[in-house]
Amino acid sequence: MAKLILTHEVTGLGEPGDVVEVKDGYARNFLIPRKLATPWTKGAESQITAIRKARKAREISTLEGAKAVAATLAASPVVVTAKAGKEGRLFGAVTTTDIAAAVKAAGGPDVDKRKIEIASPIKSVGEHAVSIRLHPEVQARLNVLVKAA
Repeated sequence: MAKLILTHEVTGLGEPGDVVEVKDGYARNFLIPRKLATPWTKGAESQITAIRKARKAREISTLEGAKAVAATLAASPVVVTAKAGKEGRLFGAVTTTDIAAAVKAAGGPDVDKRKIEIASPIKSVGEHAVSIRLHPEVQARLNVLVKAA
């Protein structure tokens, strides 16, 4: 078992700044190469506090604020334009970065692209549902309308 400090949120494992124990192969082959975690050391306490402080500054602080943001996101779909072929199939896919930029352009709040979860890749024109983790207790549903450019 390897002891690691998470530097990014990993679904099902923890938040940035959490100290977790995972199997050696998972740490060596997935978490560390993707820079999602760093090896735990005794001198890393200052690193953990810096990560937690940055996370607190970025996240929506109150549960009521997160619920209000979730209500505004669910109220209207966000439009993303992408290059598409004749049958409505996209050249590429709509990414979490594209969705975060579309939410910002529509006058919505700043959404961290790492908090957006796409169930299956968006590769066609039409309306798709994605979820956004705004708070540990609040997960918003967002409709993304993909239009051909």
